[in-house]
Amino acid sequence: MTISLQYCQITVNDPEESLPFYRDGLGLEVRNDVSGNGFRWVTLGSGAEPAAEIVLSAPHAGRSQADGDILQELLVKGVLPIIVFRTDNLDAAFEKLVAAGAEVLQEPMEQQWGPRDCAFRDPSGNTVRITQNA
Repeated sequence: MTISLQYCQITVNDPEESLPFYRDGLGLEVRNDVSGNGFRWVTLGSGAEPAAEIVLSAPHAGRSQADGDILQELLVKGVLPIIVFRTDNLDAAFEKLVAAGAEVLQEPMEQQWGPRDCAFRDPSGNTVRITQNA
């Protein structure tokens, strides 16, 4: 048996507002863009991992009002799970995101637990870390 990641959901205030960060800053390609019932889901991926994709959607997209309200509250607080990407060139990834206007939380540095990484906040307040391959 094999198992692999296909989709990972990232909750954002507005997929359109988040596209410049994920598409232009991180260099992910838009693979699917679906609208329905007043909501939008944008799927992005990387050529480095063609089978794995992220899906950007608003808190209430496909959820009950109560669940969407709770997710919106967690998003506003900035306490949703951290998103971690990896790259083979951390400095280039950092500079590309800075040029795209991303909010820097941490410049590239060596971490005591091993990797060299940096951190940003996406337009919705999610913490996004980028780690360099060993």
